[in-house]
Parts: sequence; structure tokens; C-alpha cells
Amino acid sequence: MARSSPVPVTLDRASGVPLARQLAGAVRDQVVAGTLPIGQRLPSTRALASDLAVSRGVAEQAYDQLAAEGWLESRHGSGTYVAAGAAPRRRHRPSRPRPGGSDLLRLDTGTPWIDPRHRAAWRRAWRDVSVATPPAAYDDPAGMPELRIELAGHLGRTRGLTCEPDEILVTTGTIGGLNQVLAALPSGPIAHEDPGYRAAAEAIRAGGREIRDVPATEPVTDLGGCAAAYVTPAHQHPLGPVMSGADRLALLAAARRAAAVVIEDDYDSEFRYDVAPVPALAALDRDVVAYLGTTSKTVGPSMRLGWLVAPPSLHRAILERREITHDTSAWPVQRAFVSLLRDGYVDQVVRSARRTYAARAERVVAALSGVAEPIQPVAGMYVTVLMPHPTAVRVARSARTSGFEVPLLRDYCRTADLTGIIIGFGGCTDDELDRALAAIARGLG
Repeated sequence: MARSSPVPVTLDRASGVPLARQLAGAVRDQVVAGTLPIGQRLPSTRALASDLAVSRGVAEQAYDQLAAEGWLESRHGSGTYVAAGAAPRRRHRPSRPRPGGSDLLRLDTGTPWIDPRHRAAWRRAWRDVSVATPPAAYDDPAGMPELRIELAGHLGRTRGLTCEPDEILVTTGTIGGLNQVLAALPSGPIAHEDPGYRAAAEAIRAGGREIRDVPATEPVTDLGGCAAAYVTPAHQHPLGPVMSGADRLALLAAARRAAAVVIEDDYDSEFRYDVAPVPALAALDRDVVAYLGTTSKTVGPSMRLGWLVAPPSLHRAILERREITHDTSAWPVQRAFVSLLRDGYVDQVVRSARRTYAARAERVVAALSGVAEPIQPVAGMYVTVLMPHPTAVRVARSARTSGFEVPLLRDYCRTADLTGIIIGFGGCTDDELDRALAAIARGLG
């Protein structure tokens, strides 16, 4: 039997941080640093509590948290061990950040948190791919039929968007789908929220089109002369609020008057925790709205997979072009996502992430209470906090000295006069978030 290893930990009882969180952070740091190697058996919760002169409940809470994060695993009748997935990684060195932020942990708006407890389903999906027979020639230009069947059910159940599998086009992600819509549209400017999603703005410019800024804080009532309007109605990027019912109807009416298309980027729609997810804008008018969805905020950005439900005229034009260009996602990725949908993996990671984001959002709001007010309601995997630009720069500098890069709201604006910071909490641990919030609070002080 493997011998347990002592865990050298010092707990600060005068700190406002709960002892269980301190203990979890200390053990996590030692696993990451390699001090506690993979497969190392740890002391029992009873023994550890005795060594640290704390209650056994403190040790149990710490172990439970680390097991949920995937750092530790419990083996029935044997004990608690450093998990196989907890390989040492390079530590951040916040005291010496390199130019460009390469040593900084970026608290961005797009990196999701994936519950490590669901790794088995992820591995199972790729085993399914390994035994499946790939197509001998180019795959269906619309995307795998099996995947489009699964997506049709998924969209109807989760987004209130009723469509047939033949109305869905599988894409390489949001920007891949956006590029295909842009190529099929008639000439003319594209209205774009300001502030707004920078990657979309860059794609529009790269397509040789003019961007017409529309204030993200105001309803869109005039699209005269525009070929389309790009919007993020479920969770405005980067300010956060959901587009109201009245504003949705006004936008659709403006699009019909101008014979324009509304390009709906269903960004972050799964992660409302103040209310149930708001149905897709496309559910109100399929003839006007081109709907873009993606795996980036659920399964992960690196999967490079998305889907497009376009108005009939655009669908035909895009599909005809794809029959020539074969511009669709790789077959193995599509096949894996079929398994992830059928297996319930996607629903599981969304539920887990929603709970995690809700708890982290509360911590952000609590940490900033009295010194700054996030835009409400907070949803998704980030919060945006308005403040004067000099203050925002000071806060970002304070965060940088502690090893974190905090995006500035001004960088998302083109003509809008809004300033502040954005705090993403998907791509970090609870401990990293606490340290980042402490640095931000110091910058605000």
C-alpha cells in the first residue's frame, strides 16, 4: 500500500478567508508545483485535521473541493490520492510579467470552466470516433446528418428554436458561420453593436464591408441602407444585459423595413442564472434572422464547431457555395459532438458551469461591494464594471502586478464613450479568482 505523504500547510486564522478554502488552495498549489506528485497518497481527513488542529469538517471540505476540481481522487477502501489529471504545469510569475502579458492569466470573456468530473464522457466520445468509419470522400456540405438531427432537438429544447435538420448548417464556429453569411449577403454596410464583439467586427472589415455602429445601450430602430445587423441579444457582449422583448421586436421591424438580415450571435445564452435562458431571437422570425450557435462557451473554444440556421434564401446560397468550397467542420469533430450530445455531456457541463458561474458571480459582487458596481444583472462567465478610464487603467495595472490581465472596456468600443473593466471568471480557479479580486480591490482603493 502506498504511504501517505505529509502536507506542509500553514493556515492563517486571522485571515478572513475560510480555513477550508485556505487548505484547498495550499494543497492545490503543491499539486500544481509537483511537490505532491501524481499518484501520491494523502493523509486521511482525520489525520490532516489533527496535524493542523482544525475540525475534520475543514479537511473534508477541502478534499471535496479539490476532488470536484479534478486535483484529487478518492479510492474506495484505500484513501485519497493526487489525481492522474493533475500534472505539474508552469507556475505564473506575476512579479516579472513579460511584455504582451504572456505570463499573465487573462480574465477574458470567452474561456469556459469545464467540470473535470465529466472527463469520462469526453474520452468516451473520442473512443466512439476512433471506431467509426469516416466518409470516403468529402462529407455532406451541410454537415453530418446525424449531428444536424441532434442539433435540431437540442435547439428546440434549449433555445426555443424549432427547425428541421435540413435547415441547419454545421460551421467552424461563430466567426466561420458569420463569414459564410456575409459572403451570401447583398452589398451594403453591417450594423454592429458598439461596444461589441471584436472578432466579429474584424471579420466584417476583412470581408470588405463598412461597419455602421449602433449603440449597444439603445434599441435599434433604423437599418436603412444596411445589409444586416450583427447582435448578441441573449447576453450583450461585452456589457452583459439581455435584449428586452420590446427592443427585439423593434429590431425585427427595422430589419423587415430595410430588407436586412439580423445576424444573431447566441453568445453565452446557456449561462443565465438570474432567470431561465431567454429564447433565441430567431424563434420570433425565422425569415429575418440568421442564427449562429457554437460549442466555444460550453465544450471549449478549441473544438472550432458551430451551427447556422439561416433564412431560406441565404441557406440555399450558402449551401451552394459550400458544395464548392467544402467549408465545414472536420468530420472527427462533428462525430465526437454527436456522441457528446447523445451522451448528455453538453447538458451536464452546462449545468455544472451555470452553478459555478453563479457562485463566482456572487463572489465578484461581494468583493467589489462598496467600491464598484458591476452592470446588473450579472450573468454568463464575466462581469463588466463601469468606471473612469484612469481608474480602469490603475486597476488593470494592479491586477497585472499580481499576475492577471484584466481587459479594458474601452478596447471593445469604436465610437462609444464607455470605460471600465471586464472580469472574466470562467478560465480560472476559485483561488485565482480570489487573488485577482484582491488585486482589483487594491487598485480601486
